[in-house]
Amino acid sequence: MTFHVPERYRVNNGRMASNASYGNNGLFQIQNSRLTRPVRVIASDGAGWEHVSVSMPHIKRCPSWPTMCVIKDIFWDEDDRVLQYHPLKSEYGNIHPHTLHLWRPIDVEIPSPPMWTVG
Repeated sequence: MTFHVPERYRVNNGRMASNASYGNNGLFQIQNSRLTRPVRVIASDGAGWEHVSVSMPHIKRCPSWPTMCVIKDIFWDEDDRVLQYHPLKSEYGNIHPHTLHLWRPIDVEIPSPPMWTVG
C-alpha cells in the first residue's frame, strides 16, 4: 500500500509551488495520454489520511469516473482501496463546486462490501 506523488507533474512555481522536500503534499498539473483534458490535483497526507482533490480548471464540471480512476492509479497502487467520501450533511463544505476527492486512511484497512454487491 503506497501513496506516491508523480514528481514530473508537480507545480514548482506560482502561488502553490512545492518541490520534492514537501513529500506527498503539493499541487500537480496532470496531462497524459489517458486523460482527455488537464487535471489539477492537490495532494496531502496529514491528519491520518492520504488525500487528493481533483478538478478540471478549464471546465465547469466535476471530473468523470474514468478521470478519477486515472488519478487513483497515478497516486496509489492498483491494489490499494480508496474512497470517495460522503460526509454527514451537517459537515459539508464546498470550497470549489467542481472538485471531487479521493481518501485513504493511513494504517487502517478499509472494509469492502461483498464483490457480488459492488459490480
